Amino acid sequence: MKKLIVFLFVMLLPSSVIAGAEEDRNDIREMRQKILTRLYKEEPRAKKKIEKAVGYATFSNIGVNIIFLSAGNGSGIVKNNETGKETYMQMVSAGVGIGLGVKDFSAVFIFYTEEALENFVEHGWDFSGQADAAAKSGKKGGETSKAATIVEGVEVYQMTENGLALQATLQGTKYWKDGDLN
Repeated sequence: MKKLIVFLFVMLLPSSVIAGAEEDRNDIREMRQKILTRLYKEEPRAKKKIEKAVGYATFSNIGVNIIFLSAGNGSGIVKNNETGKETYMQMVSAGVGIGLGVKDFSAVFIFYTEEALENFVEHGWDFSGQADAAAKSGKKGGETSKAATIVEGVEVYQMTENGLALQATLQGTKYWKDGDLN
C-alpha cells in the first residue's frame, strides 16, 4: 500500500508542477498583450517597429528608489519574430542616481538585429539610463518616463503602471532564462 501511495504521489507531482508552470506562462502571455496594447495606444509607430524587428521582449517590473540607490525585479517574455520561439525570463536591477519612490512599470525591448536578440537571451545584461516622474494609481494620475539603453540594435519603451516616484538613475540589469518556465 505504501508503495502504491508513493508511486501515485510521484506520478501526480510532475503534472501539478507542469500545470502550475503552464498557468504562469499564460499569465506572462496575458501580461505581454496588455503591455503591447497600451504601448500601441500611446506610441502607435511602435507596432510597425515590432512587426519589422527580429524580435521583442515585454517585462513587468517593480522598482524601488531610496535617495541614491535603486533596485528592481520582474519577469517577462522574449519573442523571436523570425522563428516564433518564446523565451520566459526573470530580471533584477540595481542602480545609482537620485530619486525616491516605488513604481510598478512595464518595459518593451525591440531587437533590430539577430545578434542583439541572441545576446539578450543568452547573456542578458543591459545598462541604461532612466528618468521619470510618476504619481499614478490605476487610471488616475500621470507619468512621464524616458529610458535609453547603451546596447546597440535595441530600442526600449518604459511605461509606469502604478506608483509614486521621482528619479534619475543609471541602471545595470541582469536578465536570465526562467529555468521553471522554459
